[in-house]
Amino acid sequence: MIKKRIVITFPPGLAEKPLTYHLVKDFDLVINILFARISPEEEGKLVLEIGNSSEEQVERGLAFLRENGAQVEPLSREITWNEAECIHCGACTAVCRPQALALNPESWELSFDQDRCIVCEQCVTACPLGILRVSF
Repeated sequence: MIKKRIVITFPPGLAEKPLTYHLVKDFDLVINILFARISPEEEGKLVLEIGNSSEEQVERGLAFLRENGAQVEPLSREITWNEAECIHCGACTAVCRPQALALNPESWELSFDQDRCIVCEQCVTACPLGILRVSF
């Protein structure tokens, strides 16, 4: 299955349209919502992992979003972690909903799974040493 991680930005008012429904129903896409901040009458953000066995079907779904006024871009940002400076306090794990950051219960060392990260940036503000950063 072909999978892509994308960021969809909805202009004010567009959040009321059932666009993700159409991605599933009309384009046979498998979607996994990684992060969402959407409110009526405000700009919204949705981070999705979308997939299908056909690259063409994925591209058709993305074109549909663009045609309906949504901005679509690949998830190109990532969180970087300076492991050498980390004191493994675990403050970042408390805010990491996808559990990309986790403390090993035996060694009490922090681990970071980049594949689980949705770049919500909550860990960046939670880190007391400032060693988690967003890179583009």
